[in-house]
Amino acid sequence: MSGLPASFDPEHPDNLEDIEKQFAVKAVQHMITYWGLLEAVPPSKLKLTQYDDEIVEEFFKAFPEYNDKEKLIVLNEDELKSKEAKERWRDYIKIFEKKIDDYNFGTMLRKDCRQDYSEENSIFVVRIQFYAFELARNRFGLNDWVYNNKHQ
Repeated sequence: MSGLPASFDPEHPDNLEDIEKQFAVKAVQHMITYWGLLEAVPPSKLKLTQYDDEIVEEFFKAFPEYNDKEKLIVLNEDELKSKEAKERWRDYIKIFEKKIDDYNFGTMLRKDCRQDYSEENSIFVVRIQFYAFELARNRFGLNDWVYNNKHQ
């Protein structure tokens, strides 16, 4: 992570609070940037990475239940973070370890894609999970309302 001194020892960090703040700032920056993209480009046409097609294809293979527009609208956090789901996600995440920068960096995902980010409507996930859900939502046109509201 940039901003850490070369002598940083992850086993014995001096100030965890500062590190947590840095992670939170980066997650919020990512959230703001993504929302800006949703407003600027029709999400169904938005490209987030050079691996978008593979991310979605592998997502639907690993989690076929999400190849359903209705299932992507409101995510169940307990279901996403169950022991079984965590094991499935670990296998999915491995596919992108060497391809996606910051694939495992924490970021915010909206539970209900019909609403803006808020404390009640946000889940902390790793970046590749964010990509999987948001790319699938974009392909199903579930986020187009954000762009449409901005351009009415």
